[in-house]
Amino acid sequence: MISFTADALESPVVKGKGRSNGAAISVWRAIRGNGKALAGAILLLIFGVAAIVPQLFTSVRHPMERAYALSLPPSAAHPLGTTSFGQDIWAQLVWGTRETLIVALAVGALASVLSVMIGVAAAYLGGVADDVLSLLIDVFLVIPAFPLIIVIAAYANGGNLVVIIFVLVITGWSYGARQLRAQALSLRRRDFLESARVRGENWLYVVIFEMLPTMVSLIAANFLGTALYAVLTAAGLQFIGLGNPNSVSWGTMLHWAQSAEALQTGQAWWIIAPGLCIALLGGAFALLNYAFDEIANPALRPVRRVRRNRDGH
Repeated sequence: MISFTADALESPVVKGKGRSNGAAISVWRAIRGNGKALAGAILLLIFGVAAIVPQLFTSVRHPMERAYALSLPPSAAHPLGTTSFGQDIWAQLVWGTRETLIVALAVGALASVLSVMIGVAAAYLGGVADDVLSLLIDVFLVIPAFPLIIVIAAYANGGNLVVIIFVLVITGWSYGARQLRAQALSLRRRDFLESARVRGENWLYVVIFEMLPTMVSLIAANFLGTALYAVLTAAGLQFIGLGNPNSVSWGTMLHWAQSAEALQTGQAWWIIAPGLCIALLGGAFALLNYAFDEIANPALRPVRRVRRNRDGH
């Protein structure tokens, strides 16, 4: 007589969804239980709101419009003053959040997807495929990234935001792919993967619903690190004039402030404000990483004291 357990009756898709939901719950608990990660999440939320609805923070609709007196000091009407071109610095700072965050999230997401596809495929397939993909990863790892970025951006219409994102993705995926390949190699022969193969699941199901949920913390950490890399590198490209000078971002603010000698002319906030925002956004990504470090390594989780009853139990 054949008996069926609850696990046997449960649909593989339902089990995959349950594991994904469990990973999401673990991420939320780790963020909520870690003060640094929670601070990073709050900072990122503020920047996200400013990027989506900048009108909540400023009434200026056209931040590049030269509609004010030149080089005004900070005041109630202009919290950070105006530029030497007659533009409101606070408005540029708020509106510049959108492009900066778009670059960070787009590069982080696309590079992470590329890292997962190549790194996990190399480990799972093994053999010749692993050798070829590992060689590809190693080639991109040893290429000096920033000089390559400058060359490509300079000769491929670097002012185009899509080109900048493409360049940053191409130069930013390999490190994460190497980490994910190493993690996938350690999981390839685990019992739960072998049982999925015995059940007759195809390789795509095994990778997506069985392997990847166990790597969520490493994938998230890779995304955050790549997003931070994108923010700093894109700002550097725009600062040296390889971005679109007519766009509104923190990097172009720094470019125009340097060109107009803001520090020498008493317009320090024109440089300090975007530089501080870049640092805060980078700090938000770094602080969020604490949560995912705790998920990946339980030894890093804070020890919570258990309250004792009056009788000492």
